[in-house]
Amino acid sequence: MGKIAFVFSGQGAQAPGMGKALYEASPAAKKISDKLNELRPGTLEMCFSGTAEDLKRTENTQPCMYLTEIAAAEALKEKGIMPSAVAGFSLGEIAALAFSGIVSAEEGFQIVTKRAEFMQQEAEKHPAVMDAVLKLSDESVEKLASLFDEVYPVNYNSPGQVVVSASEGSIAAFEAKVKEEGGRTMRLNVAGGFHSPFMHEAAVAFGKELEKYQFSEPELSIYSNVTGNAYEGDVKTLLSKQIESPVRWVTIVMNMIKSGIDTFIEVGPGSTLTGLIKRIDKEVRTYNVSDAESIEKILSEVGNG
Repeated sequence: MGKIAFVFSGQGAQAPGMGKALYEASPAAKKISDKLNELRPGTLEMCFSGTAEDLKRTENTQPCMYLTEIAAAEALKEKGIMPSAVAGFSLGEIAALAFSGIVSAEEGFQIVTKRAEFMQQEAEKHPAVMDAVLKLSDESVEKLASLFDEVYPVNYNSPGQVVVSASEGSIAAFEAKVKEEGGRTMRLNVAGGFHSPFMHEAAVAFGKELEKYQFSEPELSIYSNVTGNAYEGDVKTLLSKQIESPVRWVTIVMNMIKSGIDTFIEVGPGSTLTGLIKRIDKEVRTYNVSDAESIEKILSEVGNG
């Protein structure tokens, strides 16, 4: 058997009640969740009882997602399931960073909370949306986007699926053009045009914030959204750049598979990443963790690695 990777979800996967089942079932999940909630009181209540609209606000989404993801990863670790490598999609990269040992879980939570604040501020200054474009090649999406001043290909999710960030004034015309070309679009459940020039000032502010932290060497291989490769060199620069740069998810997954990963476990709400990974390579095994039953399934089928 090959190796296991944990992959941490990004914005859009949030859902009311997320993390509650694991909190109630896993002592490890409960312990870390309570600890992080002390740093930002009300986060657990938002996860368990917040409305979809509450959770869509970036300043809420990111801390809630981070807490839920770290709790799920700790619940797996508690059962002896450990990865050889980790990666996270967008904000999930901060959770992956913490789980790899570069920073503590508490520091990661503080980092992601500030990241959310900076991104929320920019989202309010530059109203924008994100669309997944389906049924067109990467090159076709890039060509269509180039016809507009404020449409940017930003997330390379899987073959035949590229996400764009676009200004509210440009999106309707872009969607019409996609339809003309035989593609279709799907609006994402996020409140901003992330991973694009709309987020430049957030990236600058976040880079300054990261200088307050001392980063350690990772204990696990961790992959960068910006390059698609395992981290090398200046982690802080890549993390700040990530906010305004495309997410190279296809490249990340392919590189992880080349390194020997054949089992991907999505830690966090939903199964967005496992769906994308299956589109990239149908041969790999994928799991997602949401409750005690899903952990038992992984234990029975994968063991403790």
